Amino acid sequence: MAELVQRYLDRIRETHADVTEGALADYIPELSRVDPNGFGLSVSSSDGFIYESGDAGTLFTIQSISKPFTYALALDQVGASAVDAKIGVEPSGEAFNEISVDPVTKIPKNPMINAGAIAAVSLIPATSPDERFAMIQDFYSGFAGRRLELDHEVYASERATGSRNRAIGYMLQSFGVLDDDPDEVLDVYYRQCSLLVNSTDLARMAVTLARGGINPQTGRRITDPSVVKRALAVMVTCGMYDAAGDWVSAVGMPAKSGVGGGIVAALPGQLGIGVYSPRLDDKGNSVRGVRVCQSLSEQLGLHFLTVSRDSRATLRAVYRPRDNIRVYEAHGDLLFSGAEQVVRTVARDRGNFDVAILDVSRVDDIDDAARSLLADMAAGLRAEGKAGYLVDPDRIVLDVDIGSEQVRYSRVDDAVSAAVEWLGRGFSR
Repeated sequence: MAELVQRYLDRIRETHADVTEGALADYIPELSRVDPNGFGLSVSSSDGFIYESGDAGTLFTIQSISKPFTYALALDQVGASAVDAKIGVEPSGEAFNEISVDPVTKIPKNPMINAGAIAAVSLIPATSPDERFAMIQDFYSGFAGRRLELDHEVYASERATGSRNRAIGYMLQSFGVLDDDPDEVLDVYYRQCSLLVNSTDLARMAVTLARGGINPQTGRRITDPSVVKRALAVMVTCGMYDAAGDWVSAVGMPAKSGVGGGIVAALPGQLGIGVYSPRLDDKGNSVRGVRVCQSLSEQLGLHFLTVSRDSRATLRAVYRPRDNIRVYEAHGDLLFSGAEQVVRTVARDRGNFDVAILDVSRVDDIDDAARSLLADMAAGLRAEGKAGYLVDPDRIVLDVDIGSEQVRYSRVDDAVSAAVEWLGRGFSR
């Protein structure tokens, strides 16, 4: 039944597939040569299950999406005090490549603009540029769950056209922000921006942030929760450049964009999103990427101010009162990401039962996206000749048909009795 969620994502992506607004980044020559029509969407649940739609396997360079991850690595390696001494956390109100520092502190205003990102690279402790880049590459790869490789053509193109970044680097050196050779720091910065990812990599990197630094695919802890908290906080306020306020209001997830066309978004405790579409708006953000994320947030209830509980806690228990009956007890908030896990758990078990009983008597809240998923799950059960019963004493699920009949119960025991009776009739309707 993962196809239920898959249809949601396909429909949302297809809604925006005809959008042709925006333009390719042209200040890096290699980026102006990509296919402008590429469009991929990937979503990772908190347990690492991946949904992919469209061009999810298309590789592109990570560009500025690298910034929160290098910032996290700096925090991980040298600590918050050392990082705060060199990089602020305030929104800049300026273009991402502005040649400026905070007028009072004389340090970059935040790590999401180029000045702050270059400073973050310089904080990674290493004895050579190659060692520094290797640490960054390994760190990113841990988040993605696979080895990320360098696009040598884009790297050469960035290095050849990086006059503005060189100006930023030497400005930072003049204010004492960079202790190392600016050209060596910039060389590592160009390389980190030229690492190849696809939208699924971004979804995995995002869900590793959402899980507090644990990659659910590999089970590895990549960094500490305190580091993730700082990185996500700055992504909320500064990750989408001058459009950060609009993004937080309309989408409401910590996120970072890149001029390669990618967007990474993490909903803490819930899921990770990766989008790829290379046409950019005047702020440097993917036009279709922003729109698809807004649709996901609106239709699936993903704004972080509406989500209070970790989706991994949605299923309280699963048990068998009889061999061919399964009871699924949900609790807490049954929102989209929690309902997705309920549906996928039922789908995984469906070869082992004839009747499913969903107990929502301990659920505090449920949204329309979750109700719709439950209705689609019920239709799938009926299509396979199975039955479903709902234990819903407070009627929070309202009129969703969870089984073969519009029936609901106040106690699990009553639902089990009805299921046994249904089975005794030889599955007759």
